Formats: sequence, structure tokens, C-alpha cells
Amino acid sequence: MNAFGFVPLILIFPILGLLINLAFGNKLGEKWVGIFACGAAAASFTVAVGILVTLLRVPEGGEVLLWEWLRIGTLEVPIALKIDALSTTMSLVVTGVGMLIHIYAVGYMHGDPRFPRFFVYLNLFLAAMLVLVLANNYLLLFVGWELVGLCSYLLIGFWFENLKNAEAAKKAFVVNRVGDFAFILGIILIFWTFGSLRYAEVFPKAEDMFRTGAPVATAITLLLFIGATGKSAQIPLFVWLPDAMAGPTPVSALIHAATMVTAGVYMIARSEPLYNLAPLTQAIVA
Repeated sequence: MNAFGFVPLILIFPILGLLINLAFGNKLGEKWVGIFACGAAAASFTVAVGILVTLLRVPEGGEVLLWEWLRIGTLEVPIALKIDALSTTMSLVVTGVGMLIHIYAVGYMHGDPRFPRFFVYLNLFLAAMLVLVLANNYLLLFVGWELVGLCSYLLIGFWFENLKNAEAAKKAFVVNRVGDFAFILGIILIFWTFGSLRYAEVFPKAEDMFRTGAPVATAITLLLFIGATGKSAQIPLFVWLPDAMAGPTPVSALIHAATMVTAGVYMIARSEPLYNLAPLTQAIVA
């Protein structure tokens, strides 16, 4: 039996929270909307702690296959969650900080006419960020990557009655698409080169196929890094971040200080075997 079989619960709880508030939020009232949203975040954090405890007992980690997603020619992409020290650390950060921000937001957003909608977005963001950090392949990571971008757009422009807020959301969305285009090219080049998008297959093949400084490794890592500069607001794709403060303060705390802007850092850390083969990219990142 897989010791990590309970891990999908970390995604199920915020999805349940957002579905309940989406369906019944306007009837439940602020108190119950807050309870369901914060309870979902707290439950996810509890699962993350459980993952840590299990990982200490099973240090090699593991993977949990939910289902086969795509099978096209030689391309096979599963919906599977990867558990190791890096994904567990990020899960604890995302759920722990996310839970505290959910609790703070209950008071901050008190009296807002779209109170339930706000917590639907926050729970969706939590689920999307967890997909990003727990994915066992680049395509599933990209799904989480795009979903957190969507949530960023929705939350930055939450008070869209103010034109500046709507423009700030649009700016963040467009700038991130520039980075994401490079990221897509990087993922395509990974599949073209290695015939797979799963980390467990890509990284060993890269170390076998290439010497340090290989042009293909440099190209892949540079394209991935451009994606990271957009998501993590680095030069030159940082221009969206100052305007993004237009959203409610809990949004700035959750997205622009604690979680989403670390997504690019996480992706580069996850891709360490590729970056080890590309000293030029390492110098550019530094």
C-alpha cells in the first residue's frame, strides 16, 4: 500500500471549500463562508503536516497516480503527485501561510458585497498552487502555473469598479503571458529532446545525454527561466508587480509576498539537474 495514498486530500479540501461557497455562499452568510474557506485551508495544512511526518518515515518519498491524463503517440502525461523534500516544504509554506491569510481575510473583507466570491478565489488559488508544487511532470506543473495566473488576475482586479484595479489585473495577465510563452517553448523542447515530460524520466536522460554547457540544455533552461521571470516578477518582466497592489491586502500577502512569486524559484529548484548542465543560464539567473 502506498504510504502517501492520503496526499490527494490536500487538493480535495480547498476544491470542496470553493465548491460549497460557489454554490451556497450567498445564502450562508459571512460567518459560514469564512468557516468553510478557512476550514478547507486548515485541513490542507493538516494534510501537509501528515505528508512531512510520513516523509520522515519514508525518506525516499514517492508518487501518487490519480489517473492517466494524456496518451498521444509517445507522449504520456499522468495526473500524478510527487512527494519529496522540496514539494513537501513548498506544500507546508503554501498551506500554512495560506491558512493564516484566509483567517486574516475574514476580518479584512467583512462587509464586502462580494465576500463569498473572494473566498472562492482564495481557495481556488490554494488548490492551483498545490497542483503546481506537487505535479510530477512539466505539463501538470504548467496547468497549476496557469491557474495561479488566472487567480492572480481575478484577485488583483477584485474591486474592478475602479478602472485602475482592472487595468492592473490586465497588465499582470498580459506580462505573465509573455513569460508563459517562453515557458511553453521550453516544455516543447523538453519533450522534443527527451520524449517525456516526467521529471523522473527527463532528469536522468539529461545527465546521460549532455555534457555541461550543451546548447540544448542552455536553451531549455533559458526558456524556463523567462517563464520564471514573469511569474516571480524578475527583470525584465517585473513591471506588473507594483500595480498589483491594487487588489485587497490579503491578496498581496498571499500571491505577491508568500506563494505565487516563489513559483518561479520552485520551478528552477525542481529543474536543478537541467540547470546543473547550463552554467551560462546559472550566471544569467545569478
